[in-house]
Amino acid sequence: MSHRLQQLTDFLHESPNDPFLKYALATEHLKLGHTESALRYYEELLDKHPEYVGTYYHLGKLYEAMGRKDDAISVYEKGMQAAKNKRDMHALSELQAAFRSAAGIDDDDD
Repeated sequence: MSHRLQQLTDFLHESPNDPFLKYALATEHLKLGHTESALRYYEELLDKHPEYVGTYYHLGKLYEAMGRKDDAISVYEKGMQAAKNKRDMHALSELQAAFRSAAGIDDDDD
């Protein structure tokens, strides 16, 4: 286990309800190629902390990489709503772009 992964795991044991630590662990697992572990942390984040907007984009991208396009589109849609609820326009913009790309919506069609 990498040093950073061990540190994050230790921090999570101290603060098990901290969404940022779960997000950081998911991201670290993904960097290390531990797809299933990353997926588990991202999905747990959505389940327990649906207001944590950063999760939606990364989970959607992971679903796309796994060939789970319908799941990715669904996550982007939920994420856009969560971003609107938090008035996070930057995240909303990123999620909209990811959604359009995954759904095959070309901006030139407008």
